[in-house]
Amino acid sequence: MSERRLRALRAFTKPAKRPAEPVSPAEQSVPAPSAVQSLRGNSVITAAIYHDGVRTSTHDSLAETFAKLREADGGMAWIGLHRPTEAELLSVAQEFDLHPLAVEDALEAHQRPKLERYGATLFVVLRAARYLDAAEEVDFGELHVFVGPDFVITVRHGAAPDLAAVRRRMEDTPDLLKRGPEAVLYAILDAVVDGYAPVVAGVENDVDEIETEVFRGDPTVSRRIYELSREVVEFARATRPLTRILEGLSAGFEKYGIDEELRRYLRDVADHATHVTERVDGFRLALQDILAVNATLVTQQQNEEMKQLAHASHAQNEEIKKISSWAAILFAPTLVGTIYGMNFDHMPELGWVLGYPFALALMAVVCGGLYVVFKRRDWL
Repeated sequence: MSERRLRALRAFTKPAKRPAEPVSPAEQSVPAPSAVQSLRGNSVITAAIYHDGVRTSTHDSLAETFAKLREADGGMAWIGLHRPTEAELLSVAQEFDLHPLAVEDALEAHQRPKLERYGATLFVVLRAARYLDAAEEVDFGELHVFVGPDFVITVRHGAAPDLAAVRRRMEDTPDLLKRGPEAVLYAILDAVVDGYAPVVAGVENDVDEIETEVFRGDPTVSRRIYELSREVVEFARATRPLTRILEGLSAGFEKYGIDEELRRYLRDVADHATHVTERVDGFRLALQDILAVNATLVTQQQNEEMKQLAHASHAQNEEIKKISSWAAILFAPTLVGTIYGMNFDHMPELGWVLGYPFALALMAVVCGGLYVVFKRRDWL
């Protein structure tokens, strides 16, 4: 983050979160700072105020939400943002006194899953995932959650998870929602972990298909193994830190007075997260074994092809030997006949009575000798 942005964050986070003394309605109607006045961007998905687990008001802008929360007594704000602008996030940082480092992470995104505590505010980064059936691949999203004494702010970077479903679920169970921002955080964690189940099922199906393709000898299976291995590694990076996050939340049960119901809720989420992590680790091992088997099968196939090529080459050499042998045998009478066919006047054999039989006998002897030699060497 640039120095200019850091200075702006520090300036926003210096004032107190909200006025400590009551203010008159006239004073409350005074516009917020310029960064808050006209925040009505598309990034505000839902901004609502809750009392005792019941939604009391819904607002289209951050400024209206801030003003309503200042008026509320014992209320809780739940603000959902999707890829907010810098001005919107800085206004939230000013209103709720968010730490500059947490705001920087939420602006930049591409963070690893983690849990940080800045005073009374929790900052949680989660990696959600969803399985795309058409493309047969895993799509990852990033979620940043700020949890304070009377607010929950979610900043999404990606399509997953579906926080609207989480909000509906919590509003349908006001007894759980009235337990405060921690209950919302645990519901979000539960939604993220539950969202891993379809991904696990999809990846498992891909692994089964790859096993079939490997033993079927599909030449393109190596690329698919590589691509799925990368997805599984990314999936492991999203799920493995959840164990530490949940352990960190559990460690603060006593200190921050978390009630027993929420503790049971968190333990259930931790069990599911552990199960997902174990399944992902199993996928990694299975893909490593499949890759080793595929390499072995490819090597065997290459050896078989080399053996076939060697047999073909040997057979070709045998044929060449036979052809060469017969060519040599036939060359002998051709040579003798060529010499005696030159018809020179002074060739002593031309007037010899036995000249013709001698030439035939010479041809036969040479051909027979060559045949015996080639036969003994298995060329014929």
